[in-house]
Amino acid sequence: MGSKLEVDGLRVAYTPGRPVVDGVDLVVPGGTLTALLGPSGCGKSTLLRTVAGLLAPDAGDVRVDGVSVLGVPAERRPVGLVFQRPLLFAHLTVEQNVAFGLRMRGVGARERRRRTAEVLDRVELGGLGPRRIGQLSGGQEQRAALARALVLDPPVLLLDEPFSQLDAALRQRMRELVRGIQRELAVTMLFVTHDQQEAVDLADDVALLLDGRLEATGSPVDFYTAPPTLRAARFFGPVNEVPGTLAGTAFACPAGTVGVAPGGADGPGVLVVRPEAVQLLDGPRPGTLAAVVVDERFAGTHRTVLLDLAGGVRLTATVAATRTVACGAVVHVSLAPQDCRVLPPG
Repeated sequence: MGSKLEVDGLRVAYTPGRPVVDGVDLVVPGGTLTALLGPSGCGKSTLLRTVAGLLAPDAGDVRVDGVSVLGVPAERRPVGLVFQRPLLFAHLTVEQNVAFGLRMRGVGARERRRRTAEVLDRVELGGLGPRRIGQLSGGQEQRAALARALVLDPPVLLLDEPFSQLDAALRQRMRELVRGIQRELAVTMLFVTHDQQEAVDLADDVALLLDGRLEATGSPVDFYTAPPTLRAARFFGPVNEVPGTLAGTAFACPAGTVGVAPGGADGPGVLVVRPEAVQLLDGPRPGTLAAVVVDERFAGTHRTVLLDLAGGVRLTATVAATRTVACGAVVHVSLAPQDCRVLPPG
């Protein structure tokens, strides 16, 4: 079982008074994978490098199994790190690259060979140990970098957008590989990504970092179906936003009154609903809202439909790719209460 990672009040500033990471509290339970999600420049890599010991924080603490690792040199911390680029030694073979850390720790040659062969098999590079780095594909290089980190049996493994240089199909294969290894070894992983789909595919939990601060944490399902904040809802995929006023589970907006999930605070708010939860009906039913189709676009797996409702309300819906919706047609919108959340304006 991997170790518990805790980040407590972490603050890092390259320029005095302008923190890149600002008071972040984060817990990664032992043996789980947390995706540190956020846009470019929000402080994700800075946080990861601080945990790894490559940067010193201005404030806060980093603990592994309750023990602070501040002041412990990077090479002695109980963490492994896989960078965005593999950073392998071109003059060494794959096997020599993977075994490098073991050799630095004084592990004997026979044990190095055994552990290196074992981890190369685990990352699907068995038999490629004698190859030079220049003979590898991009995906193979990244797997070799992963093997180099794993061979040291780190209690915590940090991954800094390791698949961003790969094509879409290979990224998906690498996600499956990493998730399989994480589950098999129960190693604790903190995985940096700017891709919400990658976070959904990989993570037990998601930590959303915006402007150097932790916006919210939760499961991928919670982020998507019950976003904790409006900023989180916006970042986690396309979402409709309708301003109005909430009273109990009734949300009044210019297009009419909509039933919503309980839990929102009465008063002004923003109704959020995902496009795939907007149902289009040909005729009126109780609780539906009339709308006019103003645009529709084929998107491969579905069609995207743009709708105008009363009072200037505009919604986007997704429907089956095989369904035809004519521009100018009048349709009726049905919104299930469980799919609708009202959040504070932000």
